[in-house]
Amino acid sequence: MAGAGFAAELRLRLAALKGRLQRSSQSEEASDDPFLMQASATLENLTDLCNQPGENGTLSKLLQLYTQAVLDITYFEENQLVDEDFPEESSLQKVEELINTLSEPEILINESGTSQEPLAVLGVELLECLYWRRGALLYMFCHTVKGRKERLMSKTDLFKKFLNEGIQYLVKMLEFRCSDHPIEDFVFQDTDTARLIHEGIFSDTHLLAMMYCGEMCHWGLKYCREVKERSRSVEAGSSREQPGSSQSEVLDHRETGEKVLLKYITVCEGPLRLHDWDTKNAKLILDYFKQFSA
Repeated sequence: MAGAGFAAELRLRLAALKGRLQRSSQSEEASDDPFLMQASATLENLTDLCNQPGENGTLSKLLQLYTQAVLDITYFEENQLVDEDFPEESSLQKVEELINTLSEPEILINESGTSQEPLAVLGVELLECLYWRRGALLYMFCHTVKGRKERLMSKTDLFKKFLNEGIQYLVKMLEFRCSDHPIEDFVFQDTDTARLIHEGIFSDTHLLAMMYCGEMCHWGLKYCREVKERSRSVEAGSSREQPGSSQSEVLDHRETGEKVLLKYITVCEGPLRLHDWDTKNAKLILDYFKQFSA
């Protein structure tokens, strides 16, 4: 059962979440939104468990409910951002706020004093979702920013930071279900299913994560090249060293991108060959990566 100190801290987080839910519910888009309705029910359940501790109020149960409420509320807010095409005057602050909120469950676990890892407390599906949502949000934000050249030129450091963080979130998300055992350990009549399980691919989301990660690595390398070219163009007029990306960052992007996209292509043209997953863009990006070979 969760300790009194943890329960008190959780109540504070719940109060903040309820305020956030109330603010979101006041928007025009919130009418009968299923995610906000589900979040409201989850918070009520969680409040009851906090006020009446017992066998059902285990640390894991409380944190799982808290995480589910966070995921539902932030999903509604993310959809608003996407629908509004990430407005320039407010989206940066909102994206950072959402990333911080989606990091709260793991922070709360660390502050609870438990010796358990977040995976053991939350379970693979919730933890995977937390990493997917952060990675996908940063992917969508960077996708929008790179289409606005003037904004990108004024936010290059931030763009680079968000790219790196997004790649890290997606790589971590893809690692949670990967098996350390050979395919032969799986007892399946369908060898294609066995291959997917072995590769940690349990849904379309895993495939999207691979493609998003590969694209972000591609954008990162293009950014590195553009920074280098701009540095050369001003070199004659300035002796000051121009900021850029290190060779190790270039190689990290290339190696990470190659790994996930090769896996994506292998799976889509192998076990999922009848499901019409497009691999053309992945192959074009791999061709681009060849320009950065060590």
